[in-house]
Amino acid sequence: MSITRINTFRALDDRVDDLKKFLLALLPTIRASVGCQSCQFLQDQTIPSRMVIIEVWDSIEAHHDSLQHVSEASIEEAKTMLAAAPVGGYYQ
Repeated sequence: MSITRINTFRALDDRVDDLKKFLLALLPTIRASVGCQSCQFLQDQTIPSRMVIIEVWDSIEAHHDSLQHVSEASIEEAKTMLAAAPVGGYYQ
C-alpha cells in the first residue's frame, strides 16, 4: 500500500518566486528516487507564498531513503526563503 507525503511551505513575501523555482528544481530528483510513484507541486492561487509538494511513495522508508539526495547546503538555502518552518506529514 502506498503512502502520501504532503509538504507545506510558506515563502517570505519577497522570496515567493525564488522558493517556487527552488522547489520546482527539486522535483526531478524526487521523481527519480527509488519508490517515488508521483510528485506534484502546487501553489495557492489566493496566497501565492503558500506552496505544497504532494508525493506518493511505496513506503515511508522509501521517502526517508530519498532524503539522502538533498544536501545540507540545499536545506540551508531553502531556509533563507521561508517565512516559517515547512510542515509535512504522511497520509494513507
